[in-house]
Amino acid sequence: MAQPNSELLRKALRQFSTGVVIVTTVNDQGEPIGLTANSFNSVSLTPPLVLWSLNKKSKSLNAFQAAKHFAISVLSSEQMNLAARFAAPIENRFESVEFNHSSSGMPLFDNCASWFECTSSSQYEGGDHIIFVGQVISCGCSDRLPLLYARGAYGVPAPHPEVA
Repeated sequence: MAQPNSELLRKALRQFSTGVVIVTTVNDQGEPIGLTANSFNSVSLTPPLVLWSLNKKSKSLNAFQAAKHFAISVLSSEQMNLAARFAAPIENRFESVEFNHSSSGMPLFDNCASWFECTSSSQYEGGDHIIFVGQVISCGCSDRLPLLYARGAYGVPAPHPEVA
């Protein structure tokens, strides 16, 4: 079997549905930094660990590598515009966007499906990405439907017809 080319690999990976998150921190001047990601995952319950990854070419990489804390807002189905804004190459993604601060000062968004406040635990090189592992120090959730991403489009969860 031949190694897949990047086009086939992307197509195959797009078949996997994921949630959509915005990962945030602050830079060394205290300014908020954030980006949309779908590489978020749980790692461990004891200790409570989560992970996400960031392309090494990202302008935000240095801020996240230096950060002692970061926060993850799991977006709700009502926050598709927020997901698109924080995925776009906008200089100040936080301009005109309402947000709050976690106990460690990390930006968090209201009306999310859930959220996590983390201390930066480990960083690993993974090909063209850096994998960030965070220890969850606080979290919360709502009854809102999560925003999903599959096949290059946003979606919402729906019951399977055989289960409904």
